[in-house]
Amino acid sequence: MKVLRDIWLIFQRNIMLMWRSPLWVLLGVSQPVVYLLLFAPLLKPALAPMGAHSQADAYRIYVPGMLVALALAGGLYVGFDLLRDLAAGIVERARVTPVSRVALLLGRSLRDVVVLVIQAVIIVVLSLIFGLTVAIPNLLIGYGILALISLTSSSFSYGVALKIKNPAVMGQLINNIAQPLMLLSGTLLPIALAPLWLRDAANGNPFNWSVTGMRALFTGHATDSSVWKAALMLAALALVTITWSGRKFARSVR
Repeated sequence: MKVLRDIWLIFQRNIMLMWRSPLWVLLGVSQPVVYLLLFAPLLKPALAPMGAHSQADAYRIYVPGMLVALALAGGLYVGFDLLRDLAAGIVERARVTPVSRVALLLGRSLRDVVVLVIQAVIIVVLSLIFGLTVAIPNLLIGYGILALISLTSSSFSYGVALKIKNPAVMGQLINNIAQPLMLLSGTLLPIALAPLWLRDAANGNPFNWSVTGMRALFTGHATDSSVWKAALMLAALALVTITWSGRKFARSVR
């Protein structure tokens, strides 16, 4: 019970800090909205071979991939916020408190999940204007997948921040990780359009399964095997990254 209470306290604190500066939540969706307005309209002719016979069909293919990209990239870069707290001595001062070390991680990561869900809701609502339709139950399952991606990527980012503690080095490392993951997950265009060797490489990327599962949900196929495969892979990844990062937090504040 104490761990849950500590997680809630850390989560509350980070949510309060977020609401004091809500602009950065909106700035986080600015680039996806630009892509939604300027890139997605080009997809109908490009995705015609995949059954995109209308603009709504194109958005059902594009929007799920963009949401996965937002969850993945947004989570991977939250470590820079932790670096600022480290420089300000906030994490150092946690040494003299009885708060659970795991709570220091999960409280932050859950805040990141809430931010991601808010941003995803904004993007989906805007997409409705362009003809996107999706069943509410499928959409809720999709948000659950996005939450697992955000939890995984943010926990990993916090662990890297505690390990490296150098913003310049961390920036290069995160870029080198994020770009291949997103390119091999087909977030902008379906990986099915890629050559065979690239599709084979993408099969080893759990976020590719996430994109496939999200697209299945948005097209009304909630029972597709890619949905539960993505959920299982992401749950396992979240457990691994939380365990690893939680140990980093414990060592940094003990």
